[in-house]
Amino acid sequence: MRFFGFGSDTKKEQILEKEIPQHIAIIMDGNGRWARNKGLPRSAGHRAGVEALKGIVRFCLDINVKYLTVYAFSTENWKRPQDEIKALMNLIIEYIKNEIKTLKKNGVKINPIGDISGLESKIQESIQYAFDETKENDKLILNVALNYGGRAEITKVIKEIALDVKNDDLLVNDIDEKLIEQYLYTKNQPDPDLIIRPSGEMRISNFLLWQLAYSEIWVTNIMWPDFKPKDLTQAINDYQNRTRRYGAVK
Repeated sequence: MRFFGFGSDTKKEQILEKEIPQHIAIIMDGNGRWARNKGLPRSAGHRAGVEALKGIVRFCLDINVKYLTVYAFSTENWKRPQDEIKALMNLIIEYIKNEIKTLKKNGVKINPIGDISGLESKIQESIQYAFDETKENDKLILNVALNYGGRAEITKVIKEIALDVKNDDLLVNDIDEKLIEQYLYTKNQPDPDLIIRPSGEMRISNFLLWQLAYSEIWVTNIMWPDFKPKDLTQAINDYQNRTRRYGAVK
């Protein structure tokens, strides 16, 4: 795990000279602390976080990242105050309403991951609308993790495989890593090459537990609302200068 507290002078042109990570995952953390440090309500931090996401999506399109997965709302986030949860859900609806035309035009596919059925009906309808409007796009797949937990996802997979075995649709000896991947929310997608965590926290918070097995981790103490393309550029530059071993010796 690497930790960097501040941005660098790495330019976009520099990272384009090397291989860009195909799949980037981001834990969008620090909205609440950002707001508190400015004497603002937590909802203001979440709104600023949405603006940060817009900038990162545009930059990922610009440098040809193919998959971007963002942790928007975890299964544990239900423990937060109800007014904060309501504000977050309204922000999701607002983001879809305001950005869907631009996302569709620019080739972004909105792909929700998580237990969407556990959300309010109006949120489900908005998310389904975003998916339907962008499902033919393939320039950038934007996985939005909502009501998502890594352990919950693995539990879901186990139950679905067990049911298929019970129904004689699957043999126990058929079960291997490749088959398990076909039951994940991210099936048919490559695992994240790089996971980024703003806010300085050194943990992955129940995010993509299966998929992150060999992802490179990059942490910064910059809060998510202040995370800019220059910070993503720095993260990618560091990633490009690592040697990925996948458990082997090189």
